[in-house]
Amino acid sequence: MLENYTVIDLEMTGLDAKTDAIIEVGAVRVRGGEITDTYHALLRTGRSLPEKVTELTGITEEMMRLGCEPKQAMDEFFAFVGEDILVGQNLIFDYSFLKQWAVNHKFSFERNAVDTLKLARQFLPQEQKKDLESLCRYFGVEREHAHRALEDAIETYRVFEKLKAEYGETDAEAFAPRPLLYKAKKQTPATGRQIEYLKKYAAYYGIELSEPPSAMTRSEASRLTDRLIAQYGKMPK
Repeated sequence: MLENYTVIDLEMTGLDAKTDAIIEVGAVRVRGGEITDTYHALLRTGRSLPEKVTELTGITEEMMRLGCEPKQAMDEFFAFVGEDILVGQNLIFDYSFLKQWAVNHKFSFERNAVDTLKLARQFLPQEQKKDLESLCRYFGVEREHAHRALEDAIETYRVFEKLKAEYGETDAEAFAPRPLLYKAKKQTPATGRQIEYLKKYAAYYGIELSEPPSAMTRSEASRLTDRLIAQYGKMPK
């Protein structure tokens, strides 16, 4: 039975690993079934934060401005996770963002994992809701600071241990780690020409861009340029 693992949870600006950004990471290291260490960071992405994300998480743009430089935070996060087996709630979603980050930064990230959502779907009654909040209620796990990465990771750990205690002896195979499978294609950063054009365009029309052009991919910069031109027209030469 799995006793040593790391639980992870992320918060993002949206649902698409190709276009949205990680804004918070949390991880819980478990040894012998007990928490031995944690990691948490808010990322200073430079992007504007959708209002619905702030409403859901409580994370504000001011909080993000005080956060860590993204590469530093992610380097520390990946170092903390190491080669551990992962545990998470609907883990493939978080993994898609981690995989995209890894591909964009030219390193490999392949892991085996156990997903509490899949376990809940296998063992709990069909009518029982299986989101993390509902699972916490079902198992009597106290829920604090919902949709914050570290707190959600800790609560996922507690739900996993409850699932393991209740169903692990009768069906150990269900708790066996399995490979996470997600294909990510490297995103090309915006070119210097795109970055310079968007900066000049924004200055000329007095537009406040939602994120710095230097943080955009080539396709994001191209789509934004097309939208701005459609709205404001071409910038005079």
